[in-house]
Amino acid sequence: MSHEAPPFDPQELAEAARLREAERVKDECGIVGVHGHSEASNIAYLALYALQHRGQESAGICSTQGGEQFVHRAMGLVSDVFNEKILGRLPGRHAIGHVRYSTTGESLLRNAQPFCANTDGGPVALAHNGNLVNAGAVRRELEGRGAIFSTTSDSEVIVHLLARSREATLEERLVDALSRLKGAFSLVMLTHDALVAVRDAHGFRPLVLGRLDGAWVAASETCALDLIGATVERHLEPGEVVVVRRGRLRSFRPFPRPAREAFCIFEYIYFARPDSNLPGSNVYNFRKELGRMLAREHPVEADMVVPLLDSGSVAALGYAEESDIPYETAIIRNHFVGRTFIEPAQSIRNFGVKIKHNPIRGILDGKRVVLVDDSIVRGTSTLKISNMMRAAGAREIHVRISAPPTIRPCHYGIDMPTKGELLAATHDLDEIRVAIGADTLGYLTLEGLRGLGQELKHGHCDACFSDDYPVPILDEARAPQLSLFRPIDEDGEPTA
Repeated sequence: MSHEAPPFDPQELAEAARLREAERVKDECGIVGVHGHSEASNIAYLALYALQHRGQESAGICSTQGGEQFVHRAMGLVSDVFNEKILGRLPGRHAIGHVRYSTTGESLLRNAQPFCANTDGGPVALAHNGNLVNAGAVRRELEGRGAIFSTTSDSEVIVHLLARSREATLEERLVDALSRLKGAFSLVMLTHDALVAVRDAHGFRPLVLGRLDGAWVAASETCALDLIGATVERHLEPGEVVVVRRGRLRSFRPFPRPAREAFCIFEYIYFARPDSNLPGSNVYNFRKELGRMLAREHPVEADMVVPLLDSGSVAALGYAEESDIPYETAIIRNHFVGRTFIEPAQSIRNFGVKIKHNPIRGILDGKRVVLVDDSIVRGTSTLKISNMMRAAGAREIHVRISAPPTIRPCHYGIDMPTKGELLAATHDLDEIRVAIGADTLGYLTLEGLRGLGQELKHGHCDACFSDDYPVPILDEARAPQLSLFRPIDEDGEPTA
């Protein structure tokens, strides 16, 4: 039985209903699972610290002991959500944890994970990273069959399908549920005696296995294993299911193999921490190579290379080394700015950007600058920063982006605006250059990115740059109502 019963909040439920009509919530997340450690919840807590970059809106941990679940979830950073007293209420040798950043709609406590449920197979908790592209259609059918949803997260669909499955074990029920869904998922599930870790067949999102004092640990990135002192065993393969029970690991691949693997290339470019190792490469080294390639494709005469911290720092270093132009941290970032802040009544020009970034006048005065960042989305922040640099004395500003133009939104779990809000989707290169206030503008080419991607030794998804989506995106307004209780093929469509 679960020891948490979230209070009924009419306002929150009304907001959830409004968001559901507008667009379901998609999540950027970090997950961790621990099996067989005397301080499982504490270990999960520390791992979530290392994964904080993957989600800053809510955090949660669920542990299990004696067939019972103990869970704590709240809005805020890991350091705000947990303390020694709270962790003391999460006993047991097994635990899973989750940090979340919703990519649509407002933050709701009810969307915080792990999700916990009681089934006829026993208690189960689940933490999910990714986005399910057919979740809306699945949800509507489940609601038509009497299911009641308490969140706007697509992850809750998994819990309902799992509870309705007639398979014998909870891990088999999870596989049955996931086989009816399309899209991206790396997830961990906790039963009373087992930890289950799964990656979707395309392998969109990362998940890595480690060992710590005889315990097994699964986490989104290796940086989490580094923090807790665990040894990295290996990355889960696309489509792999790992079950750890009584300290023993069992692995199998129940999902049909797709035509291609599709690891998210944006994990390498921006999302993952630079000190993590993703399948095929260290993130830091890959970003540095992006900068080197960018310098070869778009050279320019300049006095300094300046990163837009923190996302452009490693690529800027690669650009500087390849072009033999000095690297200068001429824009200082305030790392203590939260997601919201109070703007003074007396309006300050570009206040939102200034509170996060400030140029160093003495370094920029009279200089020709190469400003390196990982992407341009709407372009508004880049324009404000280039204006600030000119106000600080920069003579020329040459913007270089260590990724191709972002022309399409991500439907697999990365926060991106709609197509109409993406600057590169509606403007040509020169129009973008003018819009961001740059003297010149150069993006890494798609060919250059794919050339580096081939060295990763696995397939990847670059749909946000190429419009080549590995899993077709349903127009759910016109999508047929598919029965979840008929056999389906590897694309999630009903078989004959």
